[in-house]
Amino acid sequence: MAELLTPTLTLPQFLQQPETKPANEYINGEIVQKPMPKGRHSRLQGKLCATINQVSEEGKIAYAFPELRCSFGTRSIVPDVSVFRWDRIPFTSEGEVPDNFNIPPDWIVEILSPEQRPNKVLSNILYCLNQGSNLGWFIDPDDLSILCLMPQQQPVICQGDVVLPVLRDINLTLTVNQVFSWLKMV
Repeated sequence: MAELLTPTLTLPQFLQQPETKPANEYINGEIVQKPMPKGRHSRLQGKLCATINQVSEEGKIAYAFPELRCSFGTRSIVPDVSVFRWDRIPFTSEGEVPDNFNIPPDWIVEILSPEQRPNKVLSNILYCLNQGSNLGWFIDPDDLSILCLMPQQQPVICQGDVVLPVLRDINLTLTVNQVFSWLKMV
C-alpha cells in the first residue's frame, strides 16, 4: 500500500521538495508515496510508451512520457504514462522538453500495482478528466482488463479482443489482449 506521509505543505512548498524514489504525489493536501514499480508494471509501461511513440512521435502528433510529474490545479501527480498532444507540450524557447509540466495530460494511463488501492488510482484519472484530459486508461494486470474513461461518458470495462480507444489522430489499433500479451516475453 502507498505510504501516506505527513501533510503539512502547500502545493508550491511540495514542489520545492527534492524528488523521491518512488515518487511522492500531492493529492488533496496530502503527500502520498507511489509504490515502487515491479516487473509487470514496468513491462506494460515501457511497451505502451514505445508503441504510442512509434506511431505518433515522427509525425509530431503526440508523445508518451513515463513517470512524468504533472502539477496543475491542486495536485501534483506522476501518472504511469502521460500522453500529450504535440502542440500541447510546453517546449522551452530552445525547443527542448521542459522539466515542469503544469497542465494535465491529454491521455493518462495508470497501471494498478498490488499495493495500490484502486479508488485512489482512479481518483487521479478522474481528476485529470475534470481538468481537461481527454482519455484515461486504468490497467488491471490481475483482472486482464482496462477501464477506459472519457469526459462526460460512462466508463467502459474492456477485455479480450475489444479495441481500445486512443486519442484522435493517433494511428494505433490495440486490443486488450494485445496489451496483456506484452507480458509474455518467452
